Amino acid sequence: MRHTSIRALEWRTVASKLIEITGMSKIEIVLISRGVHISRKFCCGCAALALLAALSILIVPVQAQTQLPGTDTTMWPHSNTSRFWISGQTNIIFQAHPAFHAQYSGTNSLSPRGEYKTSLLNTLYLGFQANKHTELLLDIESAGGRGISQALGMAGFTNLDVVRNPTLSAAPYVARAMLHQIIPLGHSYTEATRGPLSLATSLPVRRLEFRIGKFGTADFFDVNSVGSDSHLQFLNWTVDNNGAYDYAADTRGYTFGAIAEFQDRRWGLRFGEMLMPKVANGPRLQWDLHRAHAENFEAEFRGSLLHDRSGIVRVLGYFNHANMGVYREAVRNFLNGSTPAPDITAHPLRTTLKYGFGINAEQQLTDQVRVFARWGWNEGQHESYAYTEVDQTVLAGGDLKGDRWGRTHDKVGLAFVSNGISADHQLYLALGGQGFLLGDGRLTYGRETIIESYYTAHVLRGVFISPIIQHVNNPGYNRDRGPVWVPAMRLHVDY
Repeated sequence: MRHTSIRALEWRTVASKLIEITGMSKIEIVLISRGVHISRKFCCGCAALALLAALSILIVPVQAQTQLPGTDTTMWPHSNTSRFWISGQTNIIFQAHPAFHAQYSGTNSLSPRGEYKTSLLNTLYLGFQANKHTELLLDIESAGGRGISQALGMAGFTNLDVVRNPTLSAAPYVARAMLHQIIPLGHSYTEATRGPLSLATSLPVRRLEFRIGKFGTADFFDVNSVGSDSHLQFLNWTVDNNGAYDYAADTRGYTFGAIAEFQDRRWGLRFGEMLMPKVANGPRLQWDLHRAHAENFEAEFRGSLLHDRSGIVRVLGYFNHANMGVYREAVRNFLNGSTPAPDITAHPLRTTLKYGFGINAEQQLTDQVRVFARWGWNEGQHESYAYTEVDQTVLAGGDLKGDRWGRTHDKVGLAFVSNGISADHQLYLALGGQGFLLGDGRLTYGRETIIESYYTAHVLRGVFISPIIQHVNNPGYNRDRGPVWVPAMRLHVDY
């Protein structure tokens, strides 16, 4: 029997090996943040990616000998009884793509030349449980690094951690600050998992919950246990979230608002009222509710198509009120000579309405296998404003736990998503219009289809490494560009 432990491996030795093989400097090994054309550096970056992927596979038999109980998924254990909560996470994603075919490129295109980038996300989670039913939660976050092509050129962008405004600082900021109040409506309780968004270890089966403050809309709406976590699961924007759900958020993905929720044993309802940004993908929120706000509704049904296997279906609706442009008006203004190009922002200050719907489902098939699916649609007349440029989406995927090969905390996932936009949105882009993400200057329309797969390996207490691959066909809905492969390597640490 082999007794070698991964803990005996010095990371200094690993870094030295990377330097020896790739010729990169220590700084390039630790944080690669500048993209380049196809060159020796790009090839070396891919070699580093391949070596890290190989390392995550080679350690499998080693770690199988040293697997710890369930608490070893965090670097330090967390109390289930303390009134205080403190934890953290670090998520580092190295992502690249080789050169690909493109007949032309525009201001907001994915670069057809090879490039690589690294993103870095750090979060400190703090909480105080005033009593059994009242909690105060505060998260401090820092988002650094960059995404490939500055997160432009794909509706289903390949890294959810990337901030969509490259001018924003990497300085720490308050991501979440909220009051969470639970009101029991009965005497029966059920076990709950304690974590950064809720400190309760048990919850009333029948209850009301209220949250008020700053948070991410997607923290509580359109959540799916198989595909919502860019730290340990998929990376693509339209796999981890419903791409057609233009949910209220600033550039960093957060907003202020209030959520009311009713939960019973087999079903639940939630409603949220949130602030919208002042401009599309803007960092500042509109506090005048007469000018902008968003309503979000979700019904959740818990049951199963299979005996003794859990399943959930969620039905979502949203209504956004904001200073949004209309694609058809922007095209008309261009054609009659009012603007030199279609411009979705060329309109007087006003409040318009955008709405959409979604379905989110997950089903356990066996103790190790789960599947999930999403469908989303919005009316597609008003501009994409807060999340991404998708008007219709359909998604299917699943994951497999590593129990069968002795890797309890490992997981492999596979997902397919197909995104589309409305005819008005297509014409706007074809005539040279730009959204906050897309704009190739021209457009030969085709649905943007994406396949993503990952393997998450638990390598140390609280440390996970994931090789990830994505294939994007018709990036930015353009058949004249792509396809493109986007490999990635993720290092995640839970403290």
